[in-house]
Amino acid sequence: MKRTLLIILGVFTFITLKAQWIDDNTSNTLIATTSSDAGEIYLATNPVTGDTYAQWCQFHSNGWSPALQRITFDGVPQWRPEGIQFETHSFSSMSEGVAIAATTDGGVVSCFAAYDDHTYAVKIDADGNFVWGEQGIQLFDGAGFSRAEVIAGNDGGVWTLGYDYVSLYLQYVNADGTLNPVAYIYDNTGLKCAFGQLTLGNDNNVFVTYEKLGNGMYTDKQIFVAGYAVDGTQISPETQLMSSQSFQSTYIHHALSDGMGGGYVYIWHPGIGASFNTYVFHFNQNGAPTISGTNGVPVHSADPDNFYFDAYATVDPISHDLILAYRQTDSYLQSQSKVYINRITSSGYVMWDEGKLVIDNGTNPCYDIKVDAFQYGEGFVVTYLKQNSPGGTSSIVEAQGFTDKGEPLWTKVMSSNYNWKVGAENTSGFHNGQNIMMWVNAETGGLYGQNIGQNGEMGEITPPIPPAPCDAPTHLQGEYIYNPNTESGAALISWTAPETTPLHYNLYCEETKEVIEIDAAYNSYYDERNPGGYIYRLTAVYEDCESNFAMTETGDNYLLIEVTSIPEDTDETMVSITKVYTLTGQQLRDVTPEALSPGVYILQGLDQKGNLINKKIHIKK
Repeated sequence: MKRTLLIILGVFTFITLKAQWIDDNTSNTLIATTSSDAGEIYLATNPVTGDTYAQWCQFHSNGWSPALQRITFDGVPQWRPEGIQFETHSFSSMSEGVAIAATTDGGVVSCFAAYDDHTYAVKIDADGNFVWGEQGIQLFDGAGFSRAEVIAGNDGGVWTLGYDYVSLYLQYVNADGTLNPVAYIYDNTGLKCAFGQLTLGNDNNVFVTYEKLGNGMYTDKQIFVAGYAVDGTQISPETQLMSSQSFQSTYIHHALSDGMGGGYVYIWHPGIGASFNTYVFHFNQNGAPTISGTNGVPVHSADPDNFYFDAYATVDPISHDLILAYRQTDSYLQSQSKVYINRITSSGYVMWDEGKLVIDNGTNPCYDIKVDAFQYGEGFVVTYLKQNSPGGTSSIVEAQGFTDKGEPLWTKVMSSNYNWKVGAENTSGFHNGQNIMMWVNAETGGLYGQNIGQNGEMGEITPPIPPAPCDAPTHLQGEYIYNPNTESGAALISWTAPETTPLHYNLYCEETKEVIEIDAAYNSYYDERNPGGYIYRLTAVYEDCESNFAMTETGDNYLLIEVTSIPEDTDETMVSITKVYTLTGQQLRDVTPEALSPGVYILQGLDQKGNLINKKIHIKK
């Protein structure tokens, strides 16, 4: 009898290990057994192996508590069917905010606020072992009892962030579980610092974007950013990204890395134009805003008849542009449901004007909209849940692929059964050629998932071949030049050539939408222009690829050059200063010559007759 039982168990184990993603949108892959009330699903993927961790919450005897499951790249769940549950903590009957991050050493860290008003980090390795113990590590010296956030560092550790409705608490946890000092983020004027988000910067530093707000459900909000090192020291000043806007406090911002050491921020609110719109901000590797003004860039022009919100974004890994998918609905009845995409550069240029339509679902809602860039920047995929009736709850899962220019590639139904689905808060993103979406069947229970490839394939995915080395030019710089012979102005752009000689360079001018081809024998370009501000980007073009944009010394992938058609320097006395620029064309905000660091700058201002003049100044130590 024992022998027979062992054989049966062996066969069951073999079948379980052979389970994998299936190319069948009528059934999909069961990730874990859950109750029908499960939700708050988060995914985190190891970028090297492609293994994905899924976390969800559901009601247990210890409250609304999280559980975890690990799925291999091939779609095989690795832990027990119900996942690993956190049984040593008590939780509230409502969500206090949970987050997970896949660490660079192959594990996963879950960060959450427990019922005892403390925040904890629990690390589990790929084999399901509690590396820091089942209880985990108490964070922030006992403070920060709500809305936990976590992102992976570059050494197996994690950045964690907590919140107590007044202040934010930031702490780096090393891979072995030792704690670094806590950084406290607060406002000394009485405003609340709330709803923080984390983006990883260079050298394992972190940027925290956070909101300052007053009391009440409807309040004025501002968004700020500041950078920190792992020892808790602040390394970049608190800088305002969004000016004060009045709207419901529960609409919070989102932040993600730009792949260059800086990050994007986006939020939807009705503070401008009296209707909902989504606004985008960007900061560079030094925490400095790169989009002029503090109102942000809207995804659509002012439109009081429609709302543009419920956005989700990804970053193109080549251009480092932000790609957003968002919902449009009418402002009167909110009965219409359309999904749009748009592309915005780090300088705030909206590439697709009023956006491109993905789907018009009439009066049937589309929700849980996601967008994910292909890992080598050739395009992206938009996924969403689509209902078949205006007031129902049943939906299918659909995906559409697009080129990097926003041109349709394919449409795929990932789950064809109309039932009540609770979608994940995020997708896995593309790793080794596949993206993963998950949901809970709210009618019967069960966490389900489906993978999809860059060509719309499901089931077995063949990882794409990485492109050949595609080196970008470096040391991009530029300045305004005045030509006294023609009495006209021009932009002079220069760069350092990459080690591999390209076929040619492409110089992009955003304002005119030109692409200027430059012979590979040159490393500078003189571009005579009419007066105005011009944003330039530069790439190297090879036989099989086009490089990333060249970077400036300040960490930007573009130049802003003001052409005025007046002499760069003059003997006229400047009586008032209107603008200050670096030699790379970056405008500095609210800066006087006395506050400038050593270097060379261009001042733009007025002379005694009211004429606009430029002066080059040298600031020395």
